Amino acid sequence: MFERSRHYRFPWRSAQRFRLLIDGDQFFTAMLESIDSAERFIYLEMYLFESGKVARRFIDALLAASARGVRVYLLLDDYGSSGLEKSDRLRLEDGKISLCFYNPLHYGRLRRNLFRDHRKLLLIDGKMAYTGGAGITDEFDCHDAAQSCWHEAMISVHGSCASDWQSLFEDSWKRYADTLDNPHYNFTAMEEATAQAGRVVESRSITNSEVIRSFIKQIRGAKKEIRLASAYFVPSRKIRRELCRRAARGVDVRLLLPGPLSDHPWVRHMGRRYYDSLLRRGVRIYEYQPRFMHMKILLCDQWVSIGSSNIDRWNFRWNLEANQEVEDSDFAASVQQLFAKDLGDSVEIELDEWRKRPLWVRLNMWYWSKVVRVLTWFSFNRKG
Repeated sequence: MFERSRHYRFPWRSAQRFRLLIDGDQFFTAMLESIDSAERFIYLEMYLFESGKVARRFIDALLAASARGVRVYLLLDDYGSSGLEKSDRLRLEDGKISLCFYNPLHYGRLRRNLFRDHRKLLLIDGKMAYTGGAGITDEFDCHDAAQSCWHEAMISVHGSCASDWQSLFEDSWKRYADTLDNPHYNFTAMEEATAQAGRVVESRSITNSEVIRSFIKQIRGAKKEIRLASAYFVPSRKIRRELCRRAARGVDVRLLLPGPLSDHPWVRHMGRRYYDSLLRRGVRIYEYQPRFMHMKILLCDQWVSIGSSNIDRWNFRWNLEANQEVEDSDFAASVQQLFAKDLGDSVEIELDEWRKRPLWVRLNMWYWSKVVRVLTWFSFNRKG
């Protein structure tokens, strides 16, 4: 069905089963239920892991799994987990949970400290996985704070793609901890065959990014529609050019970006400097209003990519990233429905109105455009 490419580590795999999970009340519930059902081992790889109500629920579930004999491995980014209190770390260690921190921070190593593990993964027994853009923090808790929780989406993965996620986790784990000996699950006879196909893509650097390579290819090949959601939108020239080219050829290209609610408003100002050129070439831009929009999704016709990767040039320069790709009309329809609802809760940026924006907005954009140039030079023109 799909050709294996030498440009990608993992092949397309058929007979997969995917489910889109929207906001914390859906994906946290499903993830915790899966932890409770684990029988052999659990891998949890997270950028954000901060003490609070959500972390407490996950720690309790992981400790319960460990107590019944399940081997539990936590790979946390050292910077992203700085909000994990010492008492919670001790609970994990006392519960015989293997805890590892990616790239521990060190004073005097500024550039090396910038390399972070931005992936989000929960793997259960090698059989199923969850990935997307969420962290284990109270910001995603829509159960107790439905009006203010961050808007996010995750995907559950059933099938042999889970083995590919297992390989990614084990590669990162072995850099900082002991070798793992958990076998990969044999998927030769799946209980429920489906027509859904998927592929795992990774990004280790700007020069070794399967995610970027796939994004460009799929955008170029889109025939009808492109929908892009990114919490942090500072696109490369190549991605901007391809979006504009598809719009010029009649493809319906729409961007869903954060509105005034954001955890990093300065990144929003950086991205808004590209609005004028995108709008002039037919790309439609929407800013989400109700809450902070934290999703990372690209839809091109019936192809979808969802994972940890923002459309942010430094994201690919410094971070480990990974996405789950899906080729399936039913799954694409569920993503289309999500975009339709969210675009309806957004304000569309019209070119004529955008050109009348106030002076303070222009000054903000001018200032942060200078910062973009400095960061670009720092990121790409120095060795280290």
